[in-house]
Amino acid sequence: MPTEKLALQPVILEVVSRVLSLLLLTVALSGCASKARAPSPSSVVRAWSNALNAGDNQRAADLFAPDAQIVQGNLVRRLHTHSEAVAFNRTLPCSGRIVELRSRGRDIEATFVLGNRPASLCDGPGQRAAALFRIRQGKIVLWHQIPAPPAEPVV
Repeated sequence: MPTEKLALQPVILEVVSRVLSLLLLTVALSGCASKARAPSPSSVVRAWSNALNAGDNQRAADLFAPDAQIVQGNLVRRLHTHSEAVAFNRTLPCSGRIVELRSRGRDIEATFVLGNRPASLCDGPGQRAAALFRIRQGKIVLWHQIPAPPAEPVV
């Protein structure tokens, strides 16, 4: 009987070793997945501006969450679907070169200098415009056009 136990020990050790290896691998992989982070709010705003400036309404729309809220003056609406987000981006006549990004708690205020888009002429090239963005999990949940801050005087 003691000889049988000794003969089984290497087999048991091998099984335990493999189980522990699999457990460690699982823990390591799950740790890697949990460390993957959503893009920063400012990088989402920059990606949206780059897509808009390139005339890529699809890519710009990809950055909007379902049911994102749009506020322009007295107009408040929700973009329920991706196609509505594409249509919204298509209606924007101007590109916007980001000249300032400000973090305001969980919001980002972006100031742009307006220019022509590939498919449309801007109605106010060279003027400043601003929007407040709220980003959650890498998606725009609020796009709110706000008054642009005054330009810094050139000295």
